[in-house]
Amino acid sequence: MSKAKAQQPQVIHKVIMVGSGGVGKSALTLQFMYDEFVEDYEPTKADSYRKKVVLDGEEVQIDILDTAGQEEYAAIRDNYFRSGEGFLCLFSITEQESFQATVDFREQILRVKNDDTIPFLLVGNKADLEDKRYVSVDEAQERAKQWNVPYVETSAKTRANVDKVFYDLMRTIRDKKAANSPKDPPKEHTTKCCVLM
Repeated sequence: MSKAKAQQPQVIHKVIMVGSGGVGKSALTLQFMYDEFVEDYEPTKADSYRKKVVLDGEEVQIDILDTAGQEEYAAIRDNYFRSGEGFLCLFSITEQESFQATVDFREQILRVKNDDTIPFLLVGNKADLEDKRYVSVDEAQERAKQWNVPYVETSAKTRANVDKVFYDLMRTIRDKKAANSPKDPPKEHTTKCCVLM
């Protein structure tokens, strides 16, 4: 029995990080992956990370794609969105523009995925910079409510809620996969026929 279990392919949850440049996508990803905060990070073209984690007692792999915030990668971004199973959409609580940009990111994802139940978390990063806050909690929660998605504030610097956003998203991805996979193989309908001579 244990041999058969070892042969099972590992479950992989594909997470895509989206948001404007400079909101902390890479910092959040690196904090989750390696427990380190990188203050000065070169603008990302797109980096992929994979990590084994235990999600509610089950060992799974998380595949994280840290996308570029720059607009010139829009065509490539559509391909990334197609491959993603769940999305962390980041903005900086210190930057109103990055918050407004989340609307465009969500619209692009919905257009590419053609599914408005796609696992998605709205993430307000840089929560450690409360004194420089431009986006109120109420404003962000209101948007999340309109979209029917969770809203979480994080800080890549202090590690606040970093694990939470990745694990919450993986749970949502897992639940969606479970809901979409057939529970039992469909029973074949057999029709009895009699041959008349």
